[in-house]
Amino acid sequence: MRRKLIYLGIGVGVLAALGVGSLAVRSAMAKRPKNLGLVEGRLRPCPDSPNCVCTEATDDEHKIEPLSFEGPPEEAMARLKRVIESLPRTKIVTEKPGYVHVEFTTLIFRFVDDVEFALDEEAGKIDFRSASRVGYSDLGTNRRRMETVRAKFNET
Repeated sequence: MRRKLIYLGIGVGVLAALGVGSLAVRSAMAKRPKNLGLVEGRLRPCPDSPNCVCTEATDDEHKIEPLSFEGPPEEAMARLKRVIESLPRTKIVTEKPGYVHVEFTTLIFRFVDDVEFALDEEAGKIDFRSASRVGYSDLGTNRRRMETVRAKFNET
């Protein structure tokens, strides 16, 4: 009986290791999406999966409020850039006037999330879209991260 339990424990351990290894491989092989950027001045919509939030979404699962600002838009974008750079495991990939694409990497499995920011000067807001590259669910990671970005943006 004891031997069976040992084998069962080893089997469970092997399955867990394979699962973790599979996640690590998927993360390492994920390529940067080629369809990032604004389309007719708007961010792309989120997919049906729950691993994305966007200020331009209309459904409750994906909808999140934009960043609001007063004053010169250049100062708002500079403030946003300082917030991004203050967060761990971030990389600014593309920076154009009124647009920033950032890669956020998770600590444990090194999953990369693509976050795009688009300035709406007239409305005094910065729209954003935050989406996981791989997987179906992110367990709320993108939403929590963007609420952290909002809190830090409002602090400065």
